[in-house]
Amino acid sequence: MKIKLIPLLLLLLAPFISFSQDGIPIYADYLSDNMYLIHPAMAGAAHGTRVRLGARQQWFDQQNAPNMQTFNISSRITERSGLGAIFYNDKNGFHSQTGGYITYAHHIPFSNLLTDLNQLSFGLSVGLTDSRLDETLFDMNHYDPIITGNIESATYLNVDVGVSYHFLDFAAHLTVKNLLFQERTNYTEDIESTNQRKYLLGASYTFGAMNRDWGLEASTMFMLTELTKESSVDVSARLFRRFEGGRGWIGASYRRSLDNAEYFSGLGTKTQSMQHITPVIGVNFHNFVVSYMYTYEMGNITFENGGFHGITLGYNFGVSPQKYDCNCPNVNM
Repeated sequence: MKIKLIPLLLLLLAPFISFSQDGIPIYADYLSDNMYLIHPAMAGAAHGTRVRLGARQQWFDQQNAPNMQTFNISSRITERSGLGAIFYNDKNGFHSQTGGYITYAHHIPFSNLLTDLNQLSFGLSVGLTDSRLDETLFDMNHYDPIITGNIESATYLNVDVGVSYHFLDFAAHLTVKNLLFQERTNYTEDIESTNQRKYLLGASYTFGAMNRDWGLEASTMFMLTELTKESSVDVSARLFRRFEGGRGWIGASYRRSLDNAEYFSGLGTKTQSMQHITPVIGVNFHNFVVSYMYTYEMGNITFENGGFHGITLGYNFGVSPQKYDCNCPNVNM
């Protein structure tokens, strides 16, 4: 059933669309060999330098539909230090964000052997965001004291912190995004809170044969927004196959909100949780990375029948011939 109840849709899709967020919206892009995009402790977790360019477009047949572009680079600069930078542009209707982060990560290895992966990492990202609300196309015939008819803009700083732990085929991550309380001067307090803090807790394990030609990564991630107590969980799996010159992978991710919204149907009041599934396919070939994903909404009420397309392009520099002796796709290049 397709309806046009905008307030209800905003409530149902709040964890999925981005106008109420500070910083980079969290989709499934991290599954495209791009964990640093959401976890600062992953900057330089792998030896060498990773460059990633991502683009995402939602609802092609809807005007002013959400779209986002990201660029990030991360590198291991010393045995225990990593640096990274992220730049992004995120637009959703009249709301848009443009900004960037600079990251420092400290990595503590617990093994004397370079091939044994046992590493604890800490990351700190400092970001600057320019948030805009374009009111130039608003209907000024109806008086509203908070509408100026101009482009309202505010620039502010925020911080992400995180810790990651890798032990052979296992990995765990804890990240706190938007650690600082920052006021957007282009919004009133009744519309936008200063608290945009979000918590991410994730883990993964990769099963594989001894020859490392095949691998199956199972992962999960829990997300919690501090102010509204909204939460959701991702459950994902990716199948890897190594071949001469690289590896390919195919998988899927399922996201479900742990909150319900009520809506009225002809049979009475019902509830629905935001949920969607994202198939992903990708390949690493001679240091190049290409990945595509498609997100499909599920449920009786959806904003649009079309899905959300995402593509990631990347390149790995300075890849060491000595890799960790493990099935660890997010660290081994």
